[in-house]
Amino acid sequence: MGHYYFRTFAPNFNITLPATMYTLNYKVTTSTCDSEGKLKLYSALQMMQDCSEMWIDSEPTARKFFADNNMTQLLATRQVEVVRVPRFKEDLTVTTSIYEVMPMYGFRNTFIRDAQGQPCYRTWSMGAFVDLATGKLARLSEETIASLTLEPKQEMNYRGRRIILPKQEGIVMEPVTVMRADIDYNRHMNNANYVRIAMELLPEDFMVKDMRVEYRIPAKLGDQLIPTLYPINGGFIISLAIEGHPSTIIEFL
Repeated sequence: MGHYYFRTFAPNFNITLPATMYTLNYKVTTSTCDSEGKLKLYSALQMMQDCSEMWIDSEPTARKFFADNNMTQLLATRQVEVVRVPRFKEDLTVTTSIYEVMPMYGFRNTFIRDAQGQPCYRTWSMGAFVDLATGKLARLSEETIASLTLEPKQEMNYRGRRIILPKQEGIVMEPVTVMRADIDYNRHMNNANYVRIAMELLPEDFMVKDMRVEYRIPAKLGDQLIPTLYPINGGFIISLAIEGHPSTIIEFL
């Protein structure tokens, strides 16, 4: 994870970015907006995820290594700082860059900026390298790691990746069944869909300013996710559990 080629699909953007940063451009469209014409956090996460996934096309050595060894990169944790929520028809630029790589994990920043180059969302995430056949962690070769160029770590308020569930008893909600539409090409629930489910449990007037997600057990088709909501100071923690074990834990502040 690391070296990027600047790409732009909208020539009217006035944004200056490092030439090596992998970039996709978007417009806030009807299907990505809420009832107030603002970009859904769920939709913003999909944009971030798409940019991070498409990054592999800019890294021929890593792409070949993943293909030859039947490996993929899976999101383990993400933090999102919401600076400003974009509105309908705004032009956005999504960039992703790697700042640290270890044999089994990589760390990246993914930012969404407006047409003036100002950040709307700042994020960092940790990805795990996984063997598709076994589902277990796998290692990148030294050659592959050496082929990647790291970018500077972007400025944001970095918080810990582990989310500790409160000791007090939470509010258990109705179970949610994982549907076919929730599944992506890795044959488990797409990362953004956990957040979509959890956000339905928040008070309607709650405005998310900071979010952390910790992915523990991938949910598969037909699984029953049992949501438990924990009110905390300034926000909420929501656990989505499978058979009593947290699948994903999300903190909203």
